Amino acid sequence: MGNLLKVLTCTDLEQEPNFFLDFENAQPTDAEREVWEEVDVVLKDARAILDELQAYKGAGQEIREAIQNPNDEALQEQAWAAVVPLVGKLKKFYEFSQRLEAALHSLLRALTGETYEDPTTHLEREQALAKQFAEILHFTLRFDELKMTNPAIQNDFSYYRRTLNRMRINNVPAEGENEVNNELANRISLFYADATPMLKTLSDGTTKFVSEMKGCIKVLRDQPPNSVEGLLNALRYTTKHLNDESTAKTIKSMLQ
Repeated sequence: MGNLLKVLTCTDLEQEPNFFLDFENAQPTDAEREVWEEVDVVLKDARAILDELQAYKGAGQEIREAIQNPNDEALQEQAWAAVVPLVGKLKKFYEFSQRLEAALHSLLRALTGETYEDPTTHLEREQALAKQFAEILHFTLRFDELKMTNPAIQNDFSYYRRTLNRMRINNVPAEGENEVNNELANRISLFYADATPMLKTLSDGTTKFVSEMKGCIKVLRDQPPNSVEGLLNALRYTTKHLNDESTAKTIKSMLQ
């Protein structure tokens, strides 16, 4: 994984790897096909996700009228009826982020495996997978761009949670609660609270992948002997403190 990142981020013209990625014509080989087909299903759905997100208008008008007229039950019901299906879409986007993370793991396993000795050969011989890796990054950036420019997403979900809590306090049955229960609502809320939620999902997923021994063994093997002990110590620390805030910094230092 570390060597792959070094190849992708190389800025030294004299040291840069010499390979060509044919993104237009890249087709999966027999060896790539299983992973490629698995990821392709996710990427096809990714296009629909972007279309839905781009068309997301929100329930701002209904929410404003309900807030301005708290005693008007008809307006409260209209706002709730408008928000519930939108929350279903937000749940769908969140669940897709979990599928995308799993697809990324499959690609990373393939592109950092032992099939070839160096990452340049991986990218050169597995161009269809390298293309999918780029498509995932493209989707991620586009999703986060659309999310950041649409405040209705967080406003709708915040209103949904406030109303749901009020209904619970008043023992009012809440249509739609079974679809997004309180535990799931907490996770979705944290997801959308981030400025770039999809990028954070992939970043966290990559951190988990690198933290496994199978993700780091190639990095350790390719290091000079006098630096291996320090990397091993970093790995031991990372494994012990996987959920600490310092984990990402630790892994970053391992890859430098």
